[in-house]
Order: sequence, then C-alpha cells, then structure tokens
Amino acid sequence: MDSFSSPSVGSSPKFSTEDLMGQLKVQLAQAYAEEFLETVRGKCFEKCITKPGSSLSGSESSCISRCVDRYIEAPGIIGRALFNAQR
Repeated sequence: MDSFSSPSVGSSPKFSTEDLMGQLKVQLAQAYAEEFLETVRGKCFEKCITKPGSSLSGSESSCISRCVDRYIEAPGIIGRALFNAQR
C-alpha cells in the first residue's frame, strides 16, 4: 500500500471533510470574483476608453460606471429569470 491509500498508524486527518469543502468553496468564490473583475475590466475598458491617457474624462468615467453596474446586475437578473422559469 502507498501512503495515499490509507492513513499511517497513529496519524489523524488534519482537516475534516467539512473544513476542506469550506476552503474549496472560498477558493472557488475568490477565483470567480477575480475572473469576473478581469472580464468586466477588459470589456468595460474596451467599450468606454477611446483615447487612453493619464486620467478619465467625465464621459469615460460615467461609461465605466454604467458598464460595471450592468455586469454586476446581470447575474441577479439571470438568476431571477431562471428561478421564475422553474416555477
């Protein structure tokens, strides 16, 4: 038997299954948040920034704000639509 198939005598697991699942959920949530922000940043920048410079114009700032708001609202709208469709 190898060391992965059964615990060695006298050792106990360092983490419970619940602990490991909790850590996995946290890591997945962090990865999702990072991917979401990267997507929003890229798409909103591409859409709103026409002439990159050292600062944003008022219209660019407003565009980015609206763009990010839409990306934040979208999952909720989709979730509600799916929930209502399942009723």
